[in-house]
Amino acid sequence: MKYVFTLVIGLITMMSFAQKKQLWAKSFLGEEAPKLIVEQWLTEAPKTEGKFVLIDFWATWCGPCKKAIPELNAYQKEFKDHLVVIGLSDETEATINKMKTPKMEYYSAIDTKERLERQYKVQGIPHCVIINPKGIVVWEGWPHLEGYELTAEVIKELIEAY
Repeated sequence: MKYVFTLVIGLITMMSFAQKKQLWAKSFLGEEAPKLIVEQWLTEAPKTEGKFVLIDFWATWCGPCKKAIPELNAYQKEFKDHLVVIGLSDETEATINKMKTPKMEYYSAIDTKERLERQYKVQGIPHCVIINPKGIVVWEGWPHLEGYELTAEVIKELIEAY
């Protein structure tokens, strides 16, 4: 009986941890976002005033990062009046330019010094944050984390709630 009780308590504990959203970065949810720092824009610099900003920390060698690019392209198109999508990599411009597919159709920048990445304490990529027009982080995480996926519906709800 003691064994069964211990097993049940262990399973309940494991399930509660499994249901908690896992972040591979410092949480800034509900807080003012760190100032956007880039070393170099690979596209023109976006106009972010009055818009939501989605920052995607990514790399060319990262399969899940590349998988997210078509979705981020779609979000930039669908929400262009309200959202600016920015891909930020700590790789060099030459490395980024070697990647031919998938093609980014949103803003792109590099920071080989990893200044913003260190402020967010990013430990795993892709890591995305969405910042509202007041500069507050309103969404953060891995865009494909089961149960917490970043979707067009999530973005729409954030915009409408603002």
